Amino acid sequence: MDRSERFYQIDQLLNERTVVPMTVFLEEMEVSLATLKRDLEYLRSRFGAPIKWDAERRGYFYEDPPKGEPRFSLPGLWLNSDEIQALLLLESLLSQMQPSLLRSNLAPFRDRLEGLLVAGHVTRKEVGNRIRILKMPSRAVDPRRFQKVCAATVSRRRLKLVYYNHSNGEETRRIVSPQRVVYYRANWYLDAWCHLRKGLRSFALDAIRGATILPGKAREVPYIVLDKHLGVGYGIYAGPARNKAVLRFTPAAARWVARERWHVKQQQRYEPTGFLVLTIPYSRDEELVMDILRYGGDVEVLKPATLRSKVEAALTLGLRNYQSSSGSSKNTAPQLTT
Repeated sequence: MDRSERFYQIDQLLNERTVVPMTVFLEEMEVSLATLKRDLEYLRSRFGAPIKWDAERRGYFYEDPPKGEPRFSLPGLWLNSDEIQALLLLESLLSQMQPSLLRSNLAPFRDRLEGLLVAGHVTRKEVGNRIRILKMPSRAVDPRRFQKVCAATVSRRRLKLVYYNHSNGEETRRIVSPQRVVYYRANWYLDAWCHLRKGLRSFALDAIRGATILPGKAREVPYIVLDKHLGVGYGIYAGPARNKAVLRFTPAAARWVARERWHVKQQQRYEPTGFLVLTIPYSRDEELVMDILRYGGDVEVLKPATLRSKVEAALTLGLRNYQSSSGSSKNTAPQLTT
């Protein structure tokens, strides 16, 4: 019998009888005296169960609560040790995504789980030590703005944003109807209907410099429309897919790429020589170019010509940077900026 099940049985016996003799506990639960005493002490210390010992009748009972207060009852959610450990693992993974955003909200949940982890073999600290997420470079999000964005999204209210454009360095003020919050490649984004641009847009949460929840109801956009405009194009640069990238990877790189999911509608095929040809629909190419550059000389863009030119230009510029600095780097020591 799982220990949590024993707790339930102890509680049931104490509620059904005025006093429960120790012999009844031992017979009904088929446990040793030492195990019973440990369980009773755990119920007292961790759950605050008012279990008392009646010396005359040699049994246990629930002490009556003060006048006006409810009788003691165990929590209604019962989980076995494996389920609790799985939830602690989930909590650990969520907190590592960006601890400052979720730590305060998850703390009561985490503490309750630790209290329910009755087996005592695994703790939240141990889970955190054994399971780690090595994140991609991420951009910090202000916790207060994150909470406002999430609150407006869930309560279906409009948001007034001060939004910073990383590309041109300009700020704009807009009113948006939030649709969903997205965690993508270690960063947070808001999919919303922009009332300024009169269309669907994705906003990086780290670029939101001000957020105010407005009383007006958010404009509703059907999920099918959201997915069509923001969930089909490549990556976070979403939108209706207007192009298809055809990439050819060397056999060495193919071993890795064949197991990667670049897009939900990607297609791949092997050539007789072992090269892998990957076809990806996309809307904007900024992020796609960065992914292609990760593979350096192990990938070639076959189509379209515009994407091939951009990758070629990026590679040429990178090579030029190294060539222009190679001569000076041999003769000058690196200088630190203060």
